[in-house]
Amino acid sequence: MFFLKLSLLTLLVAAPDLLVTAENVITCYGNVQHLRCETGLIRVKSAIYGRTDCSICSIGRPPAQIQNTNCSMKIPLISKRCDGHRVCEFKTDVIGSPDPCVGTFKYYNTTYDCIQARASVTCEDGYSTLDCGNDVIQIFNANYGRTDNKICSEGLPSSLTVNTNCYAPDTLTSVATRCNGRSSCTVQASYTIFTDPCIGISKYLAVSYFCLPQPVQTSVTCEGDNAVLTCGAGILKIQAANYGRTDSTTCITGRPVNQITKNDCYATSTLAEVINRCEGKTTCTVPATNGVFSDPCVYTYKFLTIVYSCVVSP
Repeated sequence: MFFLKLSLLTLLVAAPDLLVTAENVITCYGNVQHLRCETGLIRVKSAIYGRTDCSICSIGRPPAQIQNTNCSMKIPLISKRCDGHRVCEFKTDVIGSPDPCVGTFKYYNTTYDCIQARASVTCEDGYSTLDCGNDVIQIFNANYGRTDNKICSEGLPSSLTVNTNCYAPDTLTSVATRCNGRSSCTVQASYTIFTDPCIGISKYLAVSYFCLPQPVQTSVTCEGDNAVLTCGAGILKIQAANYGRTDSTTCITGRPVNQITKNDCYATSTLAEVINRCEGKTTCTVPATNGVFSDPCVYTYKFLTIVYSCVVSP
């Protein structure tokens, strides 16, 4: 068996790429292709079936079977089968790829990343909650069906797990619509939601997702004006707020020096007041006045700073 695995790149994990390693695996037709991530989950970048090199998978082959090096076709099924798994193994002669060049001995060339992500598996008729805490969910792969005969198989006869090429076509779109941009969401593994892609087979819902920091926005309003917060999509989540003065450069136009020199001025009620007025709304107005927050530093000209995110409503 010819099996070539090339480690292309090892990187420190750094948002937004979330890349741990990049790998390339070449497997001769008829053998088992092994994709594996020691750290992280698989995300297939490209999967090609054919021949683009006369030396790869050539041992024992007559020249007529290896001379055509202009033979390749993309195999999206490998991405559907392997994305989101730590290990993915399959026999290359049973995945049903069309023949791009009859008479040529071919191989599979798969390039994939190992990325920092989370995985969730929900057996048929069950529920699972995806939770990112203070971050937000971004789905990168999902399938309702079966691609492995061991997952969710306890106590089941082999006849219910034998089909491992089972995919509900709209799973990713459906789960992403329910979950993307939310801090948490609940998903159900049911044919009533995804349709039944393989009748008579026990299925499960496999979901892979990132937890990404929420986009943060900052509003600064000079004393006497109104802060207006608006979310075009989603609702307001207040992260931090202060009414007072923390520097000598903000809101200083036309102000004498004695009104801007105190830079350790904080109204302790600011966060609670802003949350009360704005949290969970699509828009809100907050006056930057002593009447709303009291005066934390008399004779100092103040400003209202609000840090917030727009999140998808539950």
